Amino acid sequence: MRLMLEKLLPRSLSGRMTLILVLGLLVAQVASLLLHLQERSALMAAGHIHPGMPAFDALPLRFVWHVWLTLGAVILVSLVAVRWATRPLKRLADAANAFAHDLDAPSIAEQGPSEVRRAAQAFNFMQQRVRELVVERGRALAAVSHDLRTPLTRMRLRAELIDDQALQAKLNADIDAMQGMVNSVLTYLRGLEDDEPAQAIDMEALLSSLVEDGQSMGRPVHLKEPRRDAPRIEPFVGKLSLLRRATGNLIDNAVAHGRDVAVSLDVAPGHLDIVVEDDGPGIPPADLARVMEPYVRLDAARALDSGGVGLGLAIARDAAAYHGGLLTLSNREGGGLRAVLRLATRTE
Repeated sequence: MRLMLEKLLPRSLSGRMTLILVLGLLVAQVASLLLHLQERSALMAAGHIHPGMPAFDALPLRFVWHVWLTLGAVILVSLVAVRWATRPLKRLADAANAFAHDLDAPSIAEQGPSEVRRAAQAFNFMQQRVRELVVERGRALAAVSHDLRTPLTRMRLRAELIDDQALQAKLNADIDAMQGMVNSVLTYLRGLEDDEPAQAIDMEALLSSLVEDGQSMGRPVHLKEPRRDAPRIEPFVGKLSLLRRATGNLIDNAVAHGRDVAVSLDVAPGHLDIVVEDDGPGIPPADLARVMEPYVRLDAARALDSGGVGLGLAIARDAAAYHGGLLTLSNREGGGLRAVLRLATRTE
């Protein structure tokens, strides 16, 4: 019952406030109507109506016009007044959405009712604090990057002085693994802090280049042909490097666990889907959500031997969220994993 009521209610605050005002007016008019009907006996005694006349025929025409004119006036005034009252909240919501995609988004004007002004002040303070924290984290990352790479470089140089070739190869392999882990962690921690502007991206060309790069390295990956009746795919506005990294991570993950990887692009009203499928062992249903968390590896389930630190899916998930979408994982009926990177289009 509660879910049904939620579906019937307007989604916007202005719509709900207007509904409350109109319902209040209707209750008042119904009460007035009942009071008029109670006067029927007095009207009959005065000879103004006949005993067999229906109850509603006894209503004065002036009262009927009064009900309709009052209802129309209240609805019109309510729409204008509620829209005016909720406009600051809409600006606050737009500012929050802009800040979620751009740390340098302008602050919101502190206008409107006192409650809205306090909310705007709190939002602007939070926005400033987040910017300061991001700047400080960037400085810390630069220091950590330098401090970690310098000793690794010294270790590689000292390994060259070892005469035992087998031991030297093992040390270099360990150094390469450590270097890869450091780069992966720093890339994830940097997140979306780059200054790359959003641009129109040909998604079909992006997937084709990634698949061709994989095939040139001997990877079992191919691009699915679109359906003949598939709609034309418009350029997607987003960060190219971020989408390339996210899609590349999904392909790397699929190649590491499957013998055949298929990449496809699906378009639907409001969103664009990048789909990567493999024929590997899949993931236990209980771990489908957990595996997208940072530093989570399911060695037993996915037979991981790539030396990663469990950040590939987390980076892909964050990239989808940045573009207003989400990453979903599901097991295929015939075996394997299906990863869908859904991106929200501008028409949504």
